[in-house]
This record gives sequence, C-alpha cells and structure tokens, in this order.
Amino acid sequence: MDTKRWTVDSDVDKKTDYPQLEEAAHFLQRGHVVAFPTETVYGLGADATSDAAVKGIFEAKGRPSDNPLIVHISSLDELDSLVAEVTDIEEQLMKAFWPGPLTIIFPKKEGVFSNLVTADLNSVGIRMPAHPVALELIRLAGKPLAAPSANTSGKPSPTTADHVAKDLTGRVAGIVDGGETGVGLESTVIDCTVSPPMILRPGGVSKEEIERCIGEVDIDPSLKKEDAPRSPGMKYTHYAPTAPMFLVKDARSIQEHINTFVAEGKKVGVLVTRETAVNLSADFVRVCGSKTQLDEVARQLYGGIRSFNDTDADVILAETYPDDGIGRAIMNRLEKAAGQKWID
Repeated sequence: MDTKRWTVDSDVDKKTDYPQLEEAAHFLQRGHVVAFPTETVYGLGADATSDAAVKGIFEAKGRPSDNPLIVHISSLDELDSLVAEVTDIEEQLMKAFWPGPLTIIFPKKEGVFSNLVTADLNSVGIRMPAHPVALELIRLAGKPLAAPSANTSGKPSPTTADHVAKDLTGRVAGIVDGGETGVGLESTVIDCTVSPPMILRPGGVSKEEIERCIGEVDIDPSLKKEDAPRSPGMKYTHYAPTAPMFLVKDARSIQEHINTFVAEGKKVGVLVTRETAVNLSADFVRVCGSKTQLDEVARQLYGGIRSFNDTDADVILAETYPDDGIGRAIMNRLEKAAGQKWID
C-alpha cells in the first residue's frame, strides 16, 4: 500500500487555508485509514460507523479487537446523534475541558457505531481534540472518527509524523503531518456512567483539575486486570521500547545501577531529567525535560523512549516522578513501558 503524506501548518486559520485536508477527508469517506495530529499524540483515524473502515485500524496497528477505541468529534452539535444521554456532570466536564485532552465515557446510541469501536459494550468514549488540523479534518470527513494512537500496537505512541511513518508506512493510506504534538500523552479517560465518576486512564487532564470541576472522582484500581476493558490502554502492554526498561525509584542511585549493568557487559541507556543527567555516565543518555516542568517531561516522554530503538542499548533505566498531577499520567505510561519492572 502506498502511504500519502500531507503537510499542514497547524498555525494556519482553518477558515482560510486547509485545501490539502480535503483529499485526506475523501480518503476517510471512502473507508481508508488516515493518521492525523491531535494535541495529545497522533491518532489513526477511520469512520467510526463503518465495520470495514475500523477493521483497517486494527489491521494497521496489529492490535487485538477486544479493546475499545475513542471516537473523535469536531463539534458539540454532533454529540446528540451519537450518545443516549448527557448528564449534568458530563456537561460540566465538556464546558471545562473540551476541546481538549479529556475523553468521556457515555452510554452509546444504538445502531450508530461499529461494534469494533465499542468492543460490544453499551458505552462509548468520545472526545473533541484541541487541534485545528484534527477538528478541520473531522469536519471535512463528515463522520465521527475512531482514532487510537497511530503506532504499531504496544510501541510508544507517536508525537510526530515521522514517528507514524516509521511504524505505519505501507500499512495506512495517508499521514497528515501537522508538526509535533503539544501534550505528548494520550487523553484522560473518565467514566461518568458510574458514581462517583471514575478515571480509567490518567492523561492530559489531571485528577486534581477534574475534581476542581465536578468534585471527588475515583481512579480505577485495576487498569490491567479487566477482562472487558472500558477504555484504551487498560489491557495490553503499551509504550514499550525494544530493550527492557527498568524504573528507578531513587534518581540518586541511577549511576550505581548503570555501573552494575556495565560490569555485566551491557550497554545502558537512561531516560532522565536534565538535572539528573548532569551527574550520569552511560552509553546513551536521553533527557526528557526538567524535574520542575513535568509538562515538558510528558511532551518529550514518548520521543525519548522511541529514541532507544535506534541504539544498541541492552537495558534502559528510567527516572520516576511524583504520582500526582501530570506525574500520575507519566508514571502510568512508564510503568506500562517497563512492564512494572522496578529497581530499588
């Protein structure tokens, strides 16, 4: 399969100039799979109402079809035709965080979505991305778009079009290149069909921000244990580099662990903040931001993880972060990338 690439300036006003998106939208209307940028990561989009189109997502990613997909819309006007009910709590969340990196689980309207999107559940996750290219593409396509991250299943999510191309060239019809994404981690997923509402996946909107909006919320205690996951990212290993990754609880001990692996004849990569990197000696050092700017760490995390696949590192050590605010989402991704492997 040939993979077409369209380059779009994400700073251009959508009202004046997005003609190259029209061709990408036509591809989507014809049931093809097209990758596109959002403010979180690049998504792999297809018509959420078509079994054949959505099947193309799973085939491209090599992803099991028992994990539901998030549906992306471009306008609140689209919501009534997609969901059975919108509660006051959901209204508050949409007012506060849409467009933005928050996915809300709604009771689905029957007969709208492909069952491959909802994994035969009676609910559906929907969000409105805060990216002008994504919003215009969805509008031009005229369809809600199912769009998981645009990477090979299990690998780090893509934050640039080059990441997508490396994973999926020849497997998808096209890639819309809108530059580097902003948040760098996937959306937060919250289920408001339960009381109190429950965060199923931490992401670009923190628990603390949500609670300031609607009051107390729970966090799902069994993200990896559900037989029928209600949200993407809950069931299988994700975000993993090729080499095994270990999380180090105390950054001050990273050099000691580097030395241990080097003594075993292994080449060591480290994924750390710039403050920690100053004192380290390793084969491959990747800096993903500052301890004082965790938004920066989140934005650079997947790129840092991916970069080790271009090295001959035998093992990777990663610095860890406080489990609150955006740090909760960072740690969720790191724990999945490392397969819960820790070194004290």
